[in-house]
Amino acid sequence: MNTKNRPGRVISPQPTASRPPYGLGTPAGALQVRPRLAVFALDDASLANVNPACSTETGRPCRHPLTNEAENQRLLAHELTVKGAFDAIVPVLKRIAGLQHEPDFAERAQAIALEQLGFELPAQLLADAWIADLDMRSLYGECVLRTLRSMAEQSELTNPHQGTDEAVAFFLDSGYHAVDISPCSDGRLKGLVRYILRLPDGAVRSRKAYAGAMFDVDANVKRWVETELMRFREGRPVTADAGTRYLKVVVYHWSSSNPTHEGCAAHCSNVTVAAEAGLQRLTEFRQAIENSFCCGASVDILLIGVDTDTDAIKVHVPDANGDISLYRYVDNIELYRASVNDDASGARLKVYQAIQSASSGTGWAEGQGEPHEGMRRLVATLLINNLSQIEYVCSNWGGRYADIGHAERFISVGDGFEEFQLRNLAYFAHLHTVEEGAPDMDVGIKVFTKLNIKRGLPAPIAIHFRYDSRVPGCRERTVERCQRVKAAIEARYQDLAQKGLVMCGLTVQDKRPGSPIELI
Repeated sequence: MNTKNRPGRVISPQPTASRPPYGLGTPAGALQVRPRLAVFALDDASLANVNPACSTETGRPCRHPLTNEAENQRLLAHELTVKGAFDAIVPVLKRIAGLQHEPDFAERAQAIALEQLGFELPAQLLADAWIADLDMRSLYGECVLRTLRSMAEQSELTNPHQGTDEAVAFFLDSGYHAVDISPCSDGRLKGLVRYILRLPDGAVRSRKAYAGAMFDVDANVKRWVETELMRFREGRPVTADAGTRYLKVVVYHWSSSNPTHEGCAAHCSNVTVAAEAGLQRLTEFRQAIENSFCCGASVDILLIGVDTDTDAIKVHVPDANGDISLYRYVDNIELYRASVNDDASGARLKVYQAIQSASSGTGWAEGQGEPHEGMRRLVATLLINNLSQIEYVCSNWGGRYADIGHAERFISVGDGFEEFQLRNLAYFAHLHTVEEGAPDMDVGIKVFTKLNIKRGLPAPIAIHFRYDSRVPGCRERTVERCQRVKAAIEARYQDLAQKGLVMCGLTVQDKRPGSPIELI
């Protein structure tokens, strides 16, 4: 196996002459010609407090020249549809609860649920309402899990994997045959790939979340081996001698509005500790590859921070040796402010100038020169893509989300639902066994203790694993795994489970794209 240290030139799946690099600009037809009014001066603190990204003297919304407005509108419609479906559950159940002693209660309840939620309620729960009060906890949990499956199925139909080939081609042109992202499992990062970084889902090799972004180094080394073996045996996406690299990315987060309370729970809302821990895991992973495999085996690493209040990213720029410093970075919200009054060409130039400025830092930020050209293109692309997300938050929430803290609807355990990625939709706990993922699960239960359990509502837990239909018996073993994880969760949180405050739903799904979700 030959994984050379220097990224080589590879042949893109599509002719580069006929397409611009992915993410490096907006199609000309999407840019509207308009007179550009001046945005407030950057040192105007009173206006900056109103909107952390930008504001204007006339009150008009900001319009960055590199924003993809059509994509912003599409993503907004998707977000409102999905979250609206979950937010409708409590009002509908309150309405149904007021009818439970009516003689035709079951029929009326089913009619209301079908009209307002799009599905019928469990008949047995409604039939037993005359014996005692309606079991609202079970009904709530069932509604959340039913809505989850319904929205996942709809999202798969309405959000096809567009742009995947172009994104993969861009990664290959930048010298990367695989991109593996490990964000924190915090629900505010649930929309990381599709919204914050604006990348197609299919372009990322893996995106498994862990509490505090503390990914399992051994498991990630195994994934690297599987990727390299696929290149060696099948030549996918490029052959083993192509000179490309595996890119490992860690994403930590903080809250600019309330940094001491609404940051990463796994690191006690200490952004410095979160960033240091993420960098340490990246370093350990790279060292493990270099120590375990010969012939110049190596990986590139990248550390990204996200302000979950604004979705603005902070990219820590590697130096020429691939090393990262916590003090060498580009803060994209500052870049947005600096370039919002420019034309498209000027704004792109400032993106590259910001990367060069970070690379030439001194003191603790000093590094050994600039990163290679592929890494520079990748960092520039992520920054430009994220400018659209900053404006997305500016246009729809005044620059800062109203729910700066946790507001997840359920806990996602296992492989997660790739069909939709939305901020604050789910707290994600990737695990093989509850024992291994105990820190992730404990943080999730802690989050939902404040969100639901204190109000008497259960914490809905969606246990979802994928199987490979090409492997005999894989589905059966995956079903057993779901049931084993469910039993372990109920045993670990026995007191909550006995009170009906933890409710698990089990589903499996084939790994093939577009496969339906199967209820156990």
